[in-house]
Amino acid sequence: MQRQGSGGSAAVVVRATGFVLVVAHLLLVAWVSLRPRDVAWVTAPNTVPLNGLRADLALGTAEAARLIGEGLLLLAPLGVLLPMAEGRLNVSHWASLVRTTAAGALVSLAVELLQTAVPGQVVDVDSVLLNTAGVALAHLLLVPAGRTWLRRRSDAGRPDSSAGTSRGQGSALLRNDGTQGATPTITRVPIAR
Repeated sequence: MQRQGSGGSAAVVVRATGFVLVVAHLLLVAWVSLRPRDVAWVTAPNTVPLNGLRADLALGTAEAARLIGEGLLLLAPLGVLLPMAEGRLNVSHWASLVRTTAAGALVSLAVELLQTAVPGQVVDVDSVLLNTAGVALAHLLLVPAGRTWLRRRSDAGRPDSSAGTSRGQGSALLRNDGTQGATPTITRVPIAR
């Protein structure tokens, strides 16, 4: 059984490349986020949403932009890499956005929970919010346009079916010419007594 939108060897290469890049990015995130820090003191964990963002904004524009940008960019590549690893071109934009954002939120939550065991690292609920927003923004900005471009490119490589449509026959995908074969059936299995 083929997955929806699965193609030939190019689709397999895209999926494999996406999977390798996802793993590489997650290793980089783990290295950046889960290293012990040698600090004299640490701030208290932030469990109140948006308190950390308010504290960042109180530091000044440049420092706030740097800290908020780091939070948005940490997991943002997953917004593109996860759909790439999935490898489907014909999928609802909204369903893809929801799946990718949910996966990004779970990865961010896992990183924050793992930080509880790392010396010098502090849990911050705003990091989860910023990381998830970064994944969603990257997905919204790049994935729909990329899928549209790839669909156009794959459609350009197919043979032109305009000769059949000019005679009113329609394309082979739209008309039922019986080339798909018989419908598979399932035989009945007796119930054991």
